[in-house]
Amino acid sequence: MPKLGAEAREQRRGQLVSAAWRCVAERGYRSVTVDDICHEAGLSKGAFYTYFDQKQDVLFALLDEEARDTERLIVQLTAASESSVDRTRNLVQAVLGQAENPALVQLRADLWSEMQADRVVRNRLAEALAARRRLFANWITEAVAREEIVDVPANAFAAILVALTDGLMLHRALEPSGFRWANVRKALDVLLEGITNHADR
Repeated sequence: MPKLGAEAREQRRGQLVSAAWRCVAERGYRSVTVDDICHEAGLSKGAFYTYFDQKQDVLFALLDEEARDTERLIVQLTAASESSVDRTRNLVQAVLGQAENPALVQLRADLWSEMQADRVVRNRLAEALAARRRLFANWITEAVAREEIVDVPANAFAAILVALTDGLMLHRALEPSGFRWANVRKALDVLLEGITNHADR
């Protein structure tokens, strides 16, 4: 059998990752098997093990893909506005918008569940959360320096924003009809408005 070129290999790996997203959305990571992913992707187990050593590696691939999507969003938001407050507001709103994606919500829930028993998963999740918290903290520090917002502990407020967005996504997984997302977004706008510096107005 001829060897696949780099582009074809990446495409095939992408098939497996996309199939994993669909499987996780339907059944949750813990219930999904390698066979399920291969069947959904229309590929053999041999193909799966060409790219992944074990099922857990797929979980990390999904986490990495989410992180790359967040990085692209950050670049877009940074270019779109000079205001750190607007960037923070728009990123929070975008993260909440992800709550409409059942696969992503299920992934978050699965990661929090898996980390209790698996130190490797715990460390990878901690890295991803720390990166998002640092981003918020940098923007908040910048906003304080520009006097866009009142002097607020940047890392603490960043931690609140990260916990709030992740917590809301997990609550949605438990009770999808528990609250209206439009109202949640309005409430978050009020929260950010509350620390906006109006001294010069």
